[in-house]
Amino acid sequence: MDWSNVTAEDLVEALREVDWSSPPRPFSEFFSRFTPPRSYAKWNSRLKCNLYYYRTNYFIMIVFILGMGFLRRPLAIVAALMAALSIAFLNDSFAGTFNEKVTRTVRQFSPHLAAKMRPPLTPVIRGRPSSRRSIHICGWPRWIFSLAFSIVSCILWFISCGIVTVLWAFTVGLLATLIHASFRTPNLKARLNTFREEFRAVWRNYSEL
Repeated sequence: MDWSNVTAEDLVEALREVDWSSPPRPFSEFFSRFTPPRSYAKWNSRLKCNLYYYRTNYFIMIVFILGMGFLRRPLAIVAALMAALSIAFLNDSFAGTFNEKVTRTVRQFSPHLAAKMRPPLTPVIRGRPSSRRSIHICGWPRWIFSLAFSIVSCILWFISCGIVTVLWAFTVGLLATLIHASFRTPNLKARLNTFREEFRAVWRNYSEL
């Protein structure tokens, strides 16, 4: 895959739809080989490739840095976790898996309530859905949960007086991610994984049709 032709919008869309449940890459691979990029085009391609391939590692690293910044403020740690969940709900795979687990748990205690938590059916015209199926959580659009968790996290940050701390910690996390993605040399495994994800996406679209 030629990452130089991938736009930032395409990368964000791919990160939103890709499966984030895969375990992080081993640390021996994550901190394996670093070389400076030879040109801006090489840096741009390497940055996008590493952000996609090491996405889980970067997410854990940012959460860890946020947690280190809030060791003396437990309430701010809860706020950081709420913010992480609000961002995770924007991913299709995470939102769908979360909804299935919650519905399965509720079904054990109240099947009637679990039936009400099912997402609304998408009308089908000529054998195809009339529109793209939206992601629901507990029967509600996922943006409601994402917005609610974001509001709660902001309130907790305001109460704990940790807004400045979270800004510094988040900036450090993003800077560490940018430095690593810029200097980590993409390996053959990253390229093969990219091709596999592309095949899965094409096969998923073919199955829907």
